[in-house]
Amino acid sequence: TFFCSKCKGKQREGNNMGSEEKRFRHGDAAEKLRRNKTASRLINAATILGLLLAVGFAVYGFYTGIFTSEENLERFISDSGVTAPLVFIFIQIIQVVVPIIPGGVSCLASVVLFGPLPGFVYSYAGICIGSTIGFFLGRFYGKPFILAVTKPETYEKYSKIIDKGKRFEVFFLLAMLFPAFPDDLICMLAGLTKMESKKFLLILLLAKIPAADLSGDRKSWLKNAVRDSA
Repeated sequence: TFFCSKCKGKQREGNNMGSEEKRFRHGDAAEKLRRNKTASRLINAATILGLLLAVGFAVYGFYTGIFTSEENLERFISDSGVTAPLVFIFIQIIQVVVPIIPGGVSCLASVVLFGPLPGFVYSYAGICIGSTIGFFLGRFYGKPFILAVTKPETYEKYSKIIDKGKRFEVFFLLAMLFPAFPDDLICMLAGLTKMESKKFLLILLLAKIPAADLSGDRKSWLKNAVRDSA
């Protein structure tokens, strides 16, 4: 009996090691990068540089009024010339990664500056890139980073659902579809869950198509209609 139990214990240990190795081999890309010291150092350096750039641009944006006034934002992007689409996408990324920046102004400006289809594409690209960056920031740096860029009460409100497994995935899908949720924060919270990056990207890319259309094209259409009727 002793030898049987001992053999069973070794078998269970071997199965656990095998499953852990399997998870590492076929698992999440972020976990693999975290275990790679060279990649981890590069990511840390890029994160610090990117955050300094984002915070610096956010301060500049609030100081010049481009994040609080649609007219100032349109003028700033128009003055960028041929690089205007890239500048707009960069602004969209910044307003997602730095949650204190209001995103409604940029969504409205996209259609006015570029037209319905290009405006939607640029807005969609910026939002998806920024949301993906937020997801990996949450996954690499965890709760301390999220608390550094959002209000503690907001974090406590939505963090209660991150351990709900499949229920969180459903909640995440709904949050990406409807603009009532702080989707920038929820993308970071998704990084704290066991959700694989592939599943995150799939849900994000599909759900943000109608969301970006609702936040940009239709709002701009309504605004222009009000202007014409005035």
